Amino acid sequence: MLSSGKRKHRRPSKAVRFAAFAGITGAAVAAPLLGATTANAATAAEWDRVAQCESGGDWSINTGNGYYGGLQFSASTWAAYGGTAYAQTADKASKSQQIAVAEKVLAGQGKGAWPSCGVGLSGAAYDGAAAERTAEEPTTRSEQRTAPKAATPKAAPKSSGTVTTPTGAKVEKGDGEYRVKAGDTLGSIATAEKVTGGWKKLFDLNRDIVSDADLIYPGQQLHLS
Repeated sequence: MLSSGKRKHRRPSKAVRFAAFAGITGAAVAAPLLGATTANAATAAEWDRVAQCESGGDWSINTGNGYYGGLQFSASTWAAYGGTAYAQTADKASKSQQIAVAEKVLAGQGKGAWPSCGVGLSGAAYDGAAAERTAEEPTTRSEQRTAPKAATPKAAPKSSGTVTTPTGAKVEKGDGEYRVKAGDTLGSIATAEKVTGGWKKLFDLNRDIVSDADLIYPGQQLHLS
């Protein structure tokens, strides 16, 4: 969705510092927490601000709205970025674990994953690549809040074909109940078919296929009401 920008180095977790102090290699201990962290990452203070904006700073919140934890992950995003290695949903994971997953989301999608609350993140910049994720659901609570409401799809207009004019041009055929014959005009049709409102009414009813009231063509099918 978004390209990564420059980010600050994140402070090692307590687990990593403890492993180093104890003389352990630390690879096995550190990997789950730091697997998503690159040389560039948002700071802990920045994630605190995002959490404050998203959830009031409650890292264990679950209000039943489909988004969990301090950074309000959807369950699908939490799983997609490895969160289930820590807990089934983000609200059951620790703050540091939620941030570790958030770093992966930030690297993969940029701060646009939190469009309302992530503007202050230094780890990645919004660059317009969000358009590539148009088929995906909102991944965080703030993205859900800013996602445009899906418009009710309109029924596709019926394809009624075309007719060929004497000059060889193609015009819309229409799907009305009256078929235009040679010599017809809107006025003569309105009179013959007793259309209330006369030719003007006919013109209004058939503007989708008649652009000039003086030009109708044999084979076109006009609506009379």
